[in-house]
Amino acid sequence: MTQPALVLADLRKDFGKASIIRGVSLSVTAGERHAIIGPNGAGKSTLFHLISGRFPPSGGTVSLHGRDITRRSPFAINRQGLARSFQVSNLFPRLSVAENIRCAVLWSSGHRYCFWRWADNLADVSARVEDVLAQIGLKQRRDVLAGVLTYAEQRALEIGIAIAGGADVVLLDEPTAGMSRSETSRAIELIREVTVGKTLVMVEHDMSVVFDLADRISVLVYGEIIATGTAAEIKASKAVQEAYLGTVETDD
Repeated sequence: MTQPALVLADLRKDFGKASIIRGVSLSVTAGERHAIIGPNGAGKSTLFHLISGRFPPSGGTVSLHGRDITRRSPFAINRQGLARSFQVSNLFPRLSVAENIRCAVLWSSGHRYCFWRWADNLADVSARVEDVLAQIGLKQRRDVLAGVLTYAEQRALEIGIAIAGGADVVLLDEPTAGMSRSETSRAIELIREVTVGKTLVMVEHDMSVVFDLADRISVLVYGEIIATGTAAEIKASKAVQEAYLGTVETDD
């Protein structure tokens, strides 16, 4: 039986008297593509912050491959195999595309800061950078500054940074937000390709993306998961239609 890659148990987050995440429990199987959907203000990004260590939880636990990572720092969680992208682009705009990828590769490759050693001379790092550039389709743009890339290219670079360190659990926060239909189609194919053999958890508003990519979907409403299932099960759920999709089919 396949073991879960990520397990949330009664995860909670309060900001003062406001409860944002209210006892979320979820198990994501290794190799699964899992989408988390919900209306604005449901707590989706906050949930990602709790999983990745950006926020400490008010209660509950997070486990990665059976190891408790609750309250660990983001860099410690990353080194255990979990990487994430952000809803807003989070790049080094004055570094080139290749340099952005190299920053993500260096630490995961066991290299540390060293003033008398050129990063360009590290063959294993350079090989990994070139491999990631090819995967995300930016090899021809390797020397372009990240800040002047198109929006879709910046999102592709962010995905590249997320996978560059070799993490086997990848969290993507609205990876296709703001893209045109053609850009979204290319992004779906990119995500599908680079997450082969990995566990993907994504927050996404575009339901066509969700239904195209996700093996299972969880619906988060007011900090609580109200349903988890396949695309067909989520589409058929009256609770989901009422709380999120906004319509309920009635019998004739």
